[in-house]
Amino acid sequence: MRLLLIRHGQIPSNAHDVLDTRVPGPALTELGERQARALPDALRGEDIGALFASTLLRTQQTARPLARKLGLEVRVRDGLREITAGELEGEPGYGERGLRYMEIAFSWAAGQVGRRMPGGENGVEMLGRYDAVVEEAAALGAGTVALVSHGAAIRTWTAARAADVDVEFAASHPLDNTGVVILEGSPEGGWEALSWAGAVVSTPGPDSGSGPTGRPVE
Repeated sequence: MRLLLIRHGQIPSNAHDVLDTRVPGPALTELGERQARALPDALRGEDIGALFASTLLRTQQTARPLARKLGLEVRVRDGLREITAGELEGEPGYGERGLRYMEIAFSWAAGQVGRRMPGGENGVEMLGRYDAVVEEAAALGAGTVALVSHGAAIRTWTAARAADVDVEFAASHPLDNTGVVILEGSPEGGWEALSWAGAVVSTPGPDSGSGPTGRPVE
């Protein structure tokens, strides 16, 4: 199975670099809407058979142009939402408390799943809800499934579940708005990341020929 993890388009809090994880959250900015409209062309090389989004408005808005192009429904699932910031909500992303948010999230990927975000969830809860949606997507039997989700959630889940992505890589490779992480594998057999926002992570298998822009991975 080929799994495309797509970060949503820009929202105002991205432009101002503050933590914003509440549901349903803000709508896309004008730039974010343009990014969403560009997704169908960017992913034209992918044979997407199912499309999911989180319960936050921004992921659903990002998914809509792709859904219209492909004639697919957007399956909205709470498991794909952003990691709950709890008491850190609204903090600047590069301030001391904002950096603590990512430090705790990446510690889950390193195995410290019992740690809890202040006033929020722990790693067991976050990874468990994300796993459940991935398992549902895999059970559909589609060769390729796209999940429109959130930056911290995508980076943390991929570092925890992909054999070839560790915390150091995920921490040093931020994911821009509408950036795509491409994985292959299954919930049972594990996952391998082929591409991270266009950068090759692993050598593609014989059935994998394109990156997030639809061009061959080199």
